[in-house]
Amino acid sequence: MKGIFTGALICISAGFFACNTRQSEKTMDDSITHHLDTGAFSKVYDGKKVSSYEIGNGKITAHFTNYGARIVSLWVPDKDGKMTDVVVGFGNIDGYLNSTEPYFGATIGRYGNRIAKGKFKIDGVEYNVPLNNGQNALHGGKKGFQDVVWDVKQPDSKTLIFTYLSKDGEEGFPGNLTAKVTYSITADNEVKMEYEAITDKKTVVNLTNHAFFNLNGEGSGEILKHSVQIFADKFNPVDSTLIPSGQLQSVSNTPFDFTSAKTIGERINADDEQLKFGKGYDHNYILRGNKENGMLHAAAVKGDKSGIKMDIYTQEPAMQFYSGNFMQGKNKFKNGSTDEFRTAFAMETQHFPDSPNQPTFPTTLLNPGEKYHTVSIYKFSTEK
Repeated sequence: MKGIFTGALICISAGFFACNTRQSEKTMDDSITHHLDTGAFSKVYDGKKVSSYEIGNGKITAHFTNYGARIVSLWVPDKDGKMTDVVVGFGNIDGYLNSTEPYFGATIGRYGNRIAKGKFKIDGVEYNVPLNNGQNALHGGKKGFQDVVWDVKQPDSKTLIFTYLSKDGEEGFPGNLTAKVTYSITADNEVKMEYEAITDKKTVVNLTNHAFFNLNGEGSGEILKHSVQIFADKFNPVDSTLIPSGQLQSVSNTPFDFTSAKTIGERINADDEQLKFGKGYDHNYILRGNKENGMLHAAAVKGDKSGIKMDIYTQEPAMQFYSGNFMQGKNKFKNGSTDEFRTAFAMETQHFPDSPNQPTFPTTLLNPGEKYHTVSIYKFSTEK
């Protein structure tokens, strides 16, 4: 994968502690965080134990589960100092297991986004991923990384390390792929997501996280008045099945132009073919090459009620902006609200959709002896 392979994978240090099983109720500062019922996340699934975990820095707190290596909640202060959960999700493991939307907060793999008709070739050999999104494969097939139980270690109160061995042939992908995702909370109120992988056979990899955000807080209503700026001059136009055409289209004079801050809802219902295909925004943005500390500034989003601002930085070349167009009010979140239409959004840092079938796109091929390594950061602050 261009720009992110750096040699052999460094194994997890023997100095890391065994899995920290402390209860999520025992937080660093009980005054700033919601209490998860850890018992509600205790379950055996596919023969492995599911649990919940907590990390934080004393100012912000995140809860995770190893089912799907997913973020369950993220508590940050709003402009008035009120702690606000900006990640929508469920208060128990059964909510995730039974959800009509399988990706809430999950680590996505082996291949984030869509692969046309679930087919791709490596060295002339065709591989087939199960179709789960119309005629295409989405987010790694029918049982992607969101639906497996990851191994987990917690070296300290600010860090979680998830690992998973995806065996050769799993969901049609070649090679035994060892994936590792490290989530950490920094002193600067950042959620840092570091992805690594190695393989013993040529394969394709595109890992990301699928947190659904509402910066006004879970259950606060539509996200259409959130202010969004995306640092991208081009996006991938798609066909009616949301597969890219292979072209890079300028955002200029289109509803996809977020080069200056605009609300999500300002043009989401415009008479535009691309918006109709996605039922709103569900498109890949090609990020500009201006790097800050070695990372691209992908986007800045602000909640209109809370004043909470989220800045996204990444080493990935692109980001999928999804405006919650397929939320249907069928799932009940932690606070009792439901996933109504466009009440959360996702911004998934990534390589391009359908890259294995698009030779002009940045490659997602991973070879034996190479390391997949990429970092994305979601930084939180407030503005009055």
